[in-house]
Amino acid sequence: MSHAVSVETSTRRTTRRGFREFLRLESAGGVCLLSATIIALVLRNSPLGEDVAQFWEQHAVVTLGPISINESLTQWINDGLMAIFFFVAGLEIKRELVVGELRDLRRAALPAFAAMGGMIVPAGIYMLLNFGGAGAQGWGIPLATDIAFAVAVLAVVGRHLPSGLKVFLLSLAIADDIGAVLVIAFFYSSSISFSWLGVVAGLIATVIVMRRADIWFVPAYVIVGIGLWVAMLESGVHATLAGVILGLMAPAVARRPTPTVIDVEPSIPLGVLREVLRDARETVPVTDRLLHILHPWTAFVILPLFALANGGVALSAAGVADAATSPITIGIVLGLVAGKTIGIVVATRLAVLSGIGSLPENVTWRGVTGVAFLGGIGFTVSLFITGLAFTDTALQDSAKMGVLAASLIAAVAGATVLHREPGPGSATPGPRRPDVDTEEPLASVP
Repeated sequence: MSHAVSVETSTRRTTRRGFREFLRLESAGGVCLLSATIIALVLRNSPLGEDVAQFWEQHAVVTLGPISINESLTQWINDGLMAIFFFVAGLEIKRELVVGELRDLRRAALPAFAAMGGMIVPAGIYMLLNFGGAGAQGWGIPLATDIAFAVAVLAVVGRHLPSGLKVFLLSLAIADDIGAVLVIAFFYSSSISFSWLGVVAGLIATVIVMRRADIWFVPAYVIVGIGLWVAMLESGVHATLAGVILGLMAPAVARRPTPTVIDVEPSIPLGVLREVLRDARETVPVTDRLLHILHPWTAFVILPLFALANGGVALSAAGVADAATSPITIGIVLGLVAGKTIGIVVATRLAVLSGIGSLPENVTWRGVTGVAFLGGIGFTVSLFITGLAFTDTALQDSAKMGVLAASLIAAVAGATVLHREPGPGSATPGPRRPDVDTEEPLASVP
């Protein structure tokens, strides 16, 4: 008696987890991230507050041959573990650019324009209040969108919303990630060492050669990846960008795109079964396999640790009063709440009126406005850029208070607007080209 084993069936859970499961993972990660942030705030403002702060400032030294890296626990999280977070972001960007919503200019135009508007306007508002001041370097803080928090809010209030609106939010957030990565690379790197950049280039070339030579031994890539991270750290360019580079270099197309069916006998040799499993793996793109493995780790371990290390702010009456009048805090709040909303909505409207893009089916302008508010939930990347922009603790605390306040306001505003948004059956469809299918690109999001 034989059994037909379908390679496609054996990999279905990885390649066809579906849009709803992706939203559930992101929303659960958002809840976990929120819980870690609340814990960080409570601990920082408890009698253990100073002990907690000193704990995160403890230093750990790692020696790799002639190179010695001495950083605090917070820095190890921000420079080291967050490189894995940015690696996952790079994988998501690569997948969307190759097989997803951003794979062609026509589909990418709307979220790309929206993301651009959602970065230019907040930066402009912030600089109007801080140009020439102590907080001028923080202009990149209100540019980011936290996809985990945004999707968590959308999952709570948006079950009745059209799928096109959810796809628009995810595409907007990914396009926003691209912009944030470029900002970090070009504006938040210092003391560039061109000799170490040469090492970076050599290691990138090594990865390219390994791919062309059909080498897929994972530990080899891990070793090269660690070397790339060290070289990036020593070069003066922020080390987390090593993760983005490696993520963008991962193959987003399966090596065996055509599923196969194999008859398996009860006494089949172990070697044949291994070949079946290997063939099954190769029908799934490397980007999808890595996302399937790493996404839960970033959502439920790395980002909560980041929040615990960076989300604690000492809240005193005097400190809150100072923050309420600080141009840094005000600039971040106005940038994330008003700037993001205005920038995204206006840019989207211009793209639609000019014919560059079109609204997905059943999406209304109220829905776009709600998504634009959710774009103002900066949190993770905003706090990350805060640590790059400021070394002064007082400036960091003002910025962190602004990020926390703005993210809360944006979440409430977005939830309120979207809660009143009618479902697909009663919404008035926006203009849409007949060849644009908003559900298909993310139908197989792992």
